Amino acid sequence: MSKKVFPVQFHFLTPCALADRRMLKGFIVSIFKKEKRHLESILFVFCDDKTLLSLNVQFLKHDYYTDILSFPLSAPRKPLIGEIYISVQRVRENAANLDSSFREELHRVIFHGILHFCGFKDKTQADIRLMRKKEDKYLDAYFKMK
Repeated sequence: MSKKVFPVQFHFLTPCALADRRMLKGFIVSIFKKEKRHLESILFVFCDDKTLLSLNVQFLKHDYYTDILSFPLSAPRKPLIGEIYISVQRVRENAANLDSSFREELHRVIFHGILHFCGFKDKTQADIRLMRKKEDKYLDAYFKMK
């Protein structure tokens, strides 16, 4: 008999302090449910700036650093299969620049990627405000669980 694989997986190309992983995985699943987006599987890959820059250039033709890239791998309107790549270096730098903790910024970026998969955008000022409101809502809810 094969072991059932949880729909949320973490892979670390770059070491990163990510506590309470089991609880976080369950919380991620709950976000998809609350946002009415069916999740089949999602892989989070924590990497360095060089890796993320390479992916950004290769797949999006963007020659600049970013903290996160989200790749939907499933067909539209099908249960989500996706990958999210997060630069640990960029998150650490952004946290310092925003006077935030690494822990909070890392979770904000994780939730940001999930929200993109749930249909939220961040191109206009109105989109950015809504995205930030949703991120804050899920950050507050997650850290209250602890």
